[in-house]
Amino acid sequence: MAAAAAAAPGRPLIRKPVLLSKVEGSQDVVNMAVIVPKEDGVISVSEDRTVRVWMKRDSGQYWPSIYHCMPSPCSCMSFNPETRRLSIGLDNGTISEFILSEDYNKMTSVKSYLAHQSRITMILFVLEMEWVLSTGQDKHFTWHCSESARRLGGYRTAACASCLQFDVETRHVFVGDYSGQVTILKLEQENCSLVTTFKGHTGGVTALCWDPIQRVLFSASSDHSIIMWDIGGRKGTALELQGHNDKVQSLSYAHHSRQLISCSSDGVIVVWNMDVERQETPEWLDSDSCQKCDQPFFWNFKQMWDSKKIGLRQHHCRKCGKAVCGKCSSKRSTIPLMGFEFEVRVCDSCHESITDEDRAPTATFHDSKHNIVHVYFDATRVWLLTSGTDKIIKLWDMAPIVS
Repeated sequence: MAAAAAAAPGRPLIRKPVLLSKVEGSQDVVNMAVIVPKEDGVISVSEDRTVRVWMKRDSGQYWPSIYHCMPSPCSCMSFNPETRRLSIGLDNGTISEFILSEDYNKMTSVKSYLAHQSRITMILFVLEMEWVLSTGQDKHFTWHCSESARRLGGYRTAACASCLQFDVETRHVFVGDYSGQVTILKLEQENCSLVTTFKGHTGGVTALCWDPIQRVLFSASSDHSIIMWDIGGRKGTALELQGHNDKVQSLSYAHHSRQLISCSSDGVIVVWNMDVERQETPEWLDSDSCQKCDQPFFWNFKQMWDSKKIGLRQHHCRKCGKAVCGKCSSKRSTIPLMGFEFEVRVCDSCHESITDEDRAPTATFHDSKHNIVHVYFDATRVWLLTSGTDKIIKLWDMAPIVS
């Protein structure tokens, strides 16, 4: 007994999320949910057309204090705690707004916006501007006056618009779409101007996350990757983060500790330490022959004929970007500071230069055991909410990881 008691204080912390609660009861996919600030409550919207406010009871279970059925599946939502304004995006292109009562037992309908021609993918309510921003599958970004519900303007995107973020200080909006492109617009009261577009993903952009302090934009994609765009500091410098084996569904950011939280459809939660000096991935170089041994690649017919050698397949070293053959890039290594948390192809000389210190992970990986579609991070309590296709909402204590 004495030995056990002595060992307890020195026991190391288990560095993984602690599951606090599971909220069950939805009949279909929970597309989005948020934690109610300063309350033991959760607001969720679901494909089953319901809006639910779940409050924690004395039993420790979450039960619906509000159960409201909408005319169409609920695709997304935005909740402002200061005004208790709840904006709900629907599959039919409508945004419906409600005000929640102080005790979160009643919701009162305020107004509706005919914002899009098809499913709404994202809503942001900007209190400072009195704007409601939204994206839809109709290839449009729009913004409305939150007081009059009047449409102020819109912009047609290259493909179905999937997500957005907004910087209040500069009035820049970032819009991601299914083509893999991020469009940056400057908004005025009733017009907008195109600033630039970023394209670095090979799949559709699924989520965006904006850090207004560091002036960094994170974009997640169905191509399993995340790109960090350094907009404020180095004018569009892009850094890759490769740590998922499936579609990255949602992003959140812990500003106080500079940790990015990403979740994928296979249920993996990755916490990235962004408070390290990361390295930009090199551009892949073009060459007709291996830049290490000079053997011709298979399309270099002249060199193959002159050297009487069969052409080889081209690969690229992820560390230096050189075009190399398989023999000169037979090794694999993680390169966490370049964003490669999994082993990737590197040329033999780069492999020798990578130290054990260089291979130290900059991310931690955790299995949520459900297929995640959305995450929400409560920085005050250091809680993470995950909602999924399994109709379940999970609440996690992230304090052991996000410090």
